[in-house]
Amino acid sequence: MTKTGTTLEMTLARQIEAAIVDVTPGVQLRAHAGGALVCDLQVGQTARFYDFASLTKVVFTQQALMHAFDRGLWHAGTTVGDVLPDFSRPGIRLTELLTHTSGLEWWMPFYETIDRSLSWRARRQWLYRQLQVAPCQPTGRAVYTDLGFMLLGFVLEALHERDLLAVWQELRAETYPGSTLAMHEDNRPVHDVSQYAPTELCPWRGKRLQGEVHDDNTWSFGGISTHAGVFGSIDDLSGFGLQLRAQLRGEPGARVRAATTRWFAERALPREAGDWARGFMMPALQGASCGRHFSERSIGHTGFTGTSLWYDPERDLLVSILSNRVFGGRENKAYLTLRPQMHDWLVELL
Repeated sequence: MTKTGTTLEMTLARQIEAAIVDVTPGVQLRAHAGGALVCDLQVGQTARFYDFASLTKVVFTQQALMHAFDRGLWHAGTTVGDVLPDFSRPGIRLTELLTHTSGLEWWMPFYETIDRSLSWRARRQWLYRQLQVAPCQPTGRAVYTDLGFMLLGFVLEALHERDLLAVWQELRAETYPGSTLAMHEDNRPVHDVSQYAPTELCPWRGKRLQGEVHDDNTWSFGGISTHAGVFGSIDDLSGFGLQLRAQLRGEPGARVRAATTRWFAERALPREAGDWARGFMMPALQGASCGRHFSERSIGHTGFTGTSLWYDPERDLLVSILSNRVFGGRENKAYLTLRPQMHDWLVELL
């Protein structure tokens, strides 16, 4: 780290430390500019591993779909019915699921009625039946939906002809060799629970969650899903970001072709319909989670627990953030203001 970089870190750390009071116990932030590490911070109470929450959608689901696209297993016009002939709404395109324009209900409390005495694989059969009858009202606009990404899990299983955990394990081995990324089958942590950032004191589960996925539905599914469920470290998250950067730039070692990655990373909807590429968020005109300085071509995603990753191809700037902002309860919204501020402070210091 250069002297300038050290000064940047000290200044940014002071800003974050003053801002996290009553917001989140701690923050890990890592930034790369031009592929080189320029900032690596741990502020407050941090841990080795975090619940990635909806970052699972890009770290796992979208990456797996990109690999399948590269192999010719589906194309831009592929519908759900092409892959799952028995699905009740066969005309939904996979791209509509990736851009949250399918019209599927945004969320349903499956955890309230699922039979948790069943194996997680049997619970997936139950979930598929629920998705068959879930409300679906297309509006022509993006409505962020976990159910759409749950359905993509069944698409991946059909494309790969294996269960979802096996799909994840293959992707992890091929794309993230040597990483500590993990899904916790049957909600059993891979490492000692003390190594995980604790999240919410959950009223219906009757305990403080630590090493078990925070998302209610994913927990009830047995920890295996395509909308949440991945755990990892800041090394893992920034490693994913650098892999994504390599894919976009067509660099040696990239696991997906540049043309494929660029198609997934381009704006897929008109501004008035939503700020989405194919699976990636793009900056909104107002209130973008990446702050005010990232370009319109930036791509990223956030996680409910306080995680995020954003990459700006114009600045060639990658920012990875982990926190456990739900520690004090999921209703604390103050982190939604802090997250863009951290991006703004970093860019201004750079």
